[in-house]
Amino acid sequence: MKETKQFEYKEKITNTFLKTVSAFANYEGGEIIFGVSDDGVVKGFSNPTSTCLDIENRINDSISPQPEYTLRIIERDGTISLIVKPGTNKPYLYRSKAYKRNDTATIEVDTLEFSRLVLQGKNIKYEELPTEAKNLTFFVLEKKMQAQMGIEKLSSDILKTLNLYSDKNGFNNAAAILADTNDFPGIDMARFGASINIINKRARFDNQSIISAFENAVNIFKDYYLYEEVAGSVRRTIERIPEAAFREAVANALIHRTWDIDAQIRVLMFDDRIEITSPGGLPEGISKEEYLSGNISILRNPIIANVFYRLGIVEIFGTGVLRIIQSYNESIKKPLFDVSENTIKVTLPVTESDLELTADEKAIYGLLSHNIAKSISEIMKSAEFGKSKVSSILKEMNKKGIVTIEGRGRGTKYRI
Repeated sequence: MKETKQFEYKEKITNTFLKTVSAFANYEGGEIIFGVSDDGVVKGFSNPTSTCLDIENRINDSISPQPEYTLRIIERDGTISLIVKPGTNKPYLYRSKAYKRNDTATIEVDTLEFSRLVLQGKNIKYEELPTEAKNLTFFVLEKKMQAQMGIEKLSSDILKTLNLYSDKNGFNNAAAILADTNDFPGIDMARFGASINIINKRARFDNQSIISAFENAVNIFKDYYLYEEVAGSVRRTIERIPEAAFREAVANALIHRTWDIDAQIRVLMFDDRIEITSPGGLPEGISKEEYLSGNISILRNPIIANVFYRLGIVEIFGTGVLRIIQSYNESIKKPLFDVSENTIKVTLPVTESDLELTADEKAIYGLLSHNIAKSISEIMKSAEFGKSKVSSILKEMNKKGIVTIEGRGRGTKYRI
């Protein structure tokens, strides 16, 4: 078994393992196997009972507050298993420093990450902290609530109900983020031409209510990806990319992003797709699989999410990903979700109709592009078939007029 983010070997007992105990307790938990070298060679201990006591004493004397853990001797080889559970009284410190796992290494957290651990330990979210901003106004929020909820005026009582204000602490960060003007980053949008070196339009919506930023982003989306088709006396709107999917993706980015870093939500618009990248990975306690399934929703910013829900911008919490996926039910090309430690990127492709393709042809079609011609070797990087089958499928699709072939020999490329 190889070392991972949540699994580590230690051949000997030295105080370096205490950094990993801090890291495991501060985040997802994990296991250390003592008596095994880094390359997995079992060494064991001649007196594992005494070694267990030594490990326990070092943890109790050096980690503050006390983490929850279990020690177990593995009788067959004399090694020792230490399982550290994720803690609730963060940060867990070793020599007054907090640690985290970075792949298979253990490193000290930076100032921002340390602040987040402190808030988690106190069960406080960043949006709940009192804001330093003064003279906040909420005309945008008031107007939306008048239209959506029929209120006459955004009173202090309503602000309290929305958890944006308290008599003790005043306005919080969530209020500042929703205020007409603020110091927070917003949305950066760019419309590209034939390549990323050609920018046809650039728009940035910073230091304004995220409600305004959301509406401005939707309006720009409509300019490029919605058009009207007239057939006789009938006029209908054609969506090259489902508007519902775009709204959900941008709203989710605003609701779930981390607001304690100075980074914008990026919306990159291409002829065949839109990429929406949000700062901050998944909230702690939810896996990528759970995120994509939509079965579990953990809100990083529940106050902001509640306001968006009341305004009808989002529907039931936790259904955003499913709604994006469902909006592509009739399309061959499907949305993509790329989740990393620090970002979430949603790619919304231009919808494509069935075209009466076989299942194999649909799989290859999804790997092709309108704008970029691809060679067989490039297609093969993501294809599930062998080279000869991919080549055969492409030739058949060319006969149907779905795929064009450019070049000859090794320079042959394919595009939709």
